[in-house]
Amino acid sequence: MDRVEITVETKKKLNNNEYIIEKGTMKDIDELENLYDDLNEYLETGTNYPGWAKSIYPIRETADCGVKCDNLFVLKINGKIAGSIILNHEPETAYSQVDWGIEAESKDSIVIHTLVVNPEYLGTGVGRELMDFAKTYSITQKMKTIRLDVSIHNKPAISLYEKCGYKYVGTVDLGLNIPELVWFKLYEIVL
Repeated sequence: MDRVEITVETKKKLNNNEYIIEKGTMKDIDELENLYDDLNEYLETGTNYPGWAKSIYPIRETADCGVKCDNLFVLKINGKIAGSIILNHEPETAYSQVDWGIEAESKDSIVIHTLVVNPEYLGTGVGRELMDFAKTYSITQKMKTIRLDVSIHNKPAISLYEKCGYKYVGTVDLGLNIPELVWFKLYEIVL
């Protein structure tokens, strides 16, 4: 099956700001590390819905791996990273514990990882734009489905995924061995 390469999505408007979604590069690593740190610091001051922690996840190595594996995308507004997402074919082992809405091998499904929004842009639609991009990208790649996991405590993300048309499939333990991060909801959208 042929895959279509997407390097840049055309410029669009988000709250009167032009933005672009493109593949992350090594030049973005420092800014992504700062974004992860800023987001984790922000989460520490309020409700930490995803359960992430500075110096644990996400970290510089998360961005470095995403860029090197050619599956990390950034949404930039005025040249600044407002959010990012990793799209690959690597499901968590626990994904095999549920009956998905469609049978699909890993090569025929995209898994969403590390959807992050810069705290300066929370509530502006950046997360939605990245989710819409994930769907468009997956369709152009001729995927059958998109899958993801989310902590049962991450109500804002769950709401976003459901608004984007994702269907709940089941709840699993991802085996992280972190008391606050045991149960994760699995979601899927069939393309």
